[in-house]
Amino acid sequence: MEEKLFFGGVKGGKTTKIITLNGKKMRKIPSTIGNLTGLKVLNLQNNLIPSVCSEFSTLTQLTVLNLGNNLLEEVPEEVKYLTSLTKLHLFGNRISRFASEICDGLKNLTLLNLNNNQLTYIPKEVSRLENLIYLSVNHNQLTSIPRELCFLKNLCELRLNYNQISCIPEDIWFLKSLQKLFLARNNIEVLPELLCHLINLKTLDVAGNLIQIFPSGFQYMKLKEFYCEGNPLFLKHPVGAIKKLDVLSLQEITSRYIMNQLIEMNPFLMEAMAWYPQIWHTISKGRLCAICGKSFLAMWIECVEFVPPSKNWRTSRNLKLVPLRTLICSFECFNQRGPNQFGIAHVQKQ
Repeated sequence: MEEKLFFGGVKGGKTTKIITLNGKKMRKIPSTIGNLTGLKVLNLQNNLIPSVCSEFSTLTQLTVLNLGNNLLEEVPEEVKYLTSLTKLHLFGNRISRFASEICDGLKNLTLLNLNNNQLTYIPKEVSRLENLIYLSVNHNQLTSIPRELCFLKNLCELRLNYNQISCIPEDIWFLKSLQKLFLARNNIEVLPELLCHLINLKTLDVAGNLIQIFPSGFQYMKLKEFYCEGNPLFLKHPVGAIKKLDVLSLQEITSRYIMNQLIEMNPFLMEAMAWYPQIWHTISKGRLCAICGKSFLAMWIECVEFVPPSKNWRTSRNLKLVPLRTLICSFECFNQRGPNQFGIAHVQKQ
């Protein structure tokens, strides 16, 4: 039956460019498909296909392949030979395996849709899909994002809704072309500070996660859409100021002095530091106080600052204030904070 159906849709013989056989209850792809070497587009969604035949690998001119809503249990290994492929739709299958070597041949792929499958991981070799613009892996079982994904320099849209992701790689800031990021309904508790470096990001959806606070500088992002409903965001509850003397370690006192002197370009310290690279490594972890603007290393007070979302953002309904994480270097500075800043933790030691 498949042979008859398949070649009933072929009108140009070996020169056929497009075949569309959606919803035909096909259970296999005939091996004779290997004769259609000039095929450009193949649409076989909404069938009962569990695998593809080995002859599939001869379709080196294929640019669009749609195998959505079938019975595949893995990303077919044969697609790695489809070197002209630009769009690959595998949504709505039972895919739980994604072999790393498959990425090797898909250098021209711009769109990959793996929605509604059973994937628990994305292989780190995804970084080889160097022309990928759109990646969607909604409704799977992902628990993490490989840092290698963050090196897809052409990626403009990333959709990872409805997974089990708990953290976002710090390297996400390398996605300089990213315009849309969808992370709704995961288990994310913290967004990395470097997320704020995504200068082209226009849409961010983190609804339905476990986020309480957003990174400092978040309010300056050039977003057009921002959705965060369903998170346990910090609420604005005034508390009394803490009056306490700061007792800093000798290392902290020395580190603060050195870091602040380097900011002022102290020539003596600049010359001396050239002989101590290990010190450079230590003070590279320094941060700036949100009150006095001076540097500190490992002892600080974590605070939340409530700011209104940008008027240019389209936001979740009823979002009036965005809680931002800020760090303050001492209790002296803490007691000089503004009316929208509140302490949320004791002095931390890293």
